[in-house]
Amino acid sequence: MAKKLIIGLVGEIASGKDTAAAYLKKKYGAETISFSQPLRDILDRLFITQTRENLANLGIALRKTFSQDILSKVIAQEIATSKKKIAVLPNVRLKSDTVYLDSEPGFVLVSIETDMKTRFARLKKRGQNADDKTKTWSQFLKDSKLSTEIQINKLAKTCKYKLDNNSTKKDLEKQIDRLMKSAAAD
Repeated sequence: MAKKLIIGLVGEIASGKDTAAAYLKKKYGAETISFSQPLRDILDRLFITQTRENLANLGIALRKTFSQDILSKVIAQEIATSKKKIAVLPNVRLKSDTVYLDSEPGFVLVSIETDMKTRFARLKKRGQNADDKTKTWSQFLKDSKLSTEIQINKLAKTCKYKLDNNSTKKDLEKQIDRLMKSAAAD
């Protein structure tokens, strides 16, 4: 793979990963390559509703059947065929997600940290998955205990860069701009 800047975003549900990815796409021309997209494609093909639980269960089944790093392999191949110089991965959740990326010289992991109440409010507002707008606080807490979510904090501790998304979108964008200067200098 030719040297590219590959930014893996690690964060809990609704922490702002997609918002950061959208900004990187808009300002820096990054291509967004999502770990959930292959899962969403399969669920759509099977006419199964895209809920967080269905996405998690499908990911577990694929990892169990084909290997823990199957999605990492898919994403690495998508990055390799991308014509863009910057790729952003807005939903790195597991260490196995980075297996095919860790050795790439331009790969950096970035954690996005946001408090729970803020994340819950954002989740309900955005409605990314079919059940997000109607989700209760207890359902949100249950989702945070899915197998795809429980390793995020551990993975976030290994990140070279950290973004605090408890303020405004403009503040997050300023932090991303600083990140891009630092990552380009590495």
